[in-house]
Amino acid sequence: MADLKSKGWIIAKGVMFCVIAFATACLLLLDRPSFRTAALLVVLVWASCRFYYFLFYVLEKYLDPSLRYAGLIALVGTVWRRRSAGLN
Repeated sequence: MADLKSKGWIIAKGVMFCVIAFATACLLLLDRPSFRTAALLVVLVWASCRFYYFLFYVLEKYLDPSLRYAGLIALVGTVWRRRSAGLN
């Protein structure tokens, strides 16, 4: 599959992810309307964003600048190959 290069489609993709996340949060809150559910959703979103930042920025910028990958599967493959080759 080719990389997405159109600015319009990239923005549309981001907006779609935002709509999916918002709709999911609304449906969860409608299913279980409580402060606890809302608080857990906030923590889930925050932790997920921090994990994404860690995977796609911290690992490359601070731990190993040669570590470049396009997604989680590529990251696992790179780490697996490095461990298999004994490169750590």
